[in-house]
Amino acid sequence: MIIAILIAPFSEMFLGLDWQHLQFAPNDLQAIRTSLVYSGFALLLCIVFGTPLAWWMAHRRYRWSPIVEALILLPLLTPPLALGILLASFFGPYAPAGALLSRWGVELVNTAPAFIMAQVYAAMPYYVLSARAAFEGVPRELEEMSHTLGKSSWQTFWIVTLPLARSGLTTATALGWVRAMGEFGVVLIVAYYPMGIPVKLYQNLEDIGLSAVYPLLWIFFLVAIPFPLWIGLRARKRSLA
Repeated sequence: MIIAILIAPFSEMFLGLDWQHLQFAPNDLQAIRTSLVYSGFALLLCIVFGTPLAWWMAHRRYRWSPIVEALILLPLLTPPLALGILLASFFGPYAPAGALLSRWGVELVNTAPAFIMAQVYAAMPYYVLSARAAFEGVPRELEEMSHTLGKSSWQTFWIVTLPLARSGLTTATALGWVRAMGEFGVVLIVAYYPMGIPVKLYQNLEDIGLSAVYPLLWIFFLVAIPFPLWIGLRARKRSLA
């Protein structure tokens, strides 16, 4: 019963779509390309910078560790529109930070870097928290045994920690991908242009109507959902093995 209630709205993707006249609105393909390419860059940044942070949070405990965790949670807990306004206020062309970056040729409002920045702010907390849980699930005894055998911390990470945390890190990657692809509020404020799928859905609804939403929405689910779904099925198979 609960599952039926949860999936009921998605039936409109079949019932509300005029399959005989299915067509994209102008610039839909450009929005798809924008989301795919820039979400990939955003996810890469989350992995490169978020993975060491998640490992540190899982292995190190200081008095100020709760402050670090609170700072990680801050973008997640802030309403997306409010976070977008804060980013635009800080990195906008009339703000001190934005003006300084402009001198170096970096514009963080309505540009590709702004789009990627907005997605990183949206996806990073989800990736870091999930990755930390993955690292915390690695038995410390195995890592200590590796150190006892003369392996350095870096060697232990690659030989022991990373393989054992791989499943959880893959889940974190999938979660970060979905969050980056689906972010609307922050991107709407900071980088309305170049237009990605979520903002283009909003524009199609405003300018054309509901019929222009469904084709792009189908594409969004086709590119965003298979990866996390595959991860979930793979994890279930491993738990049953």
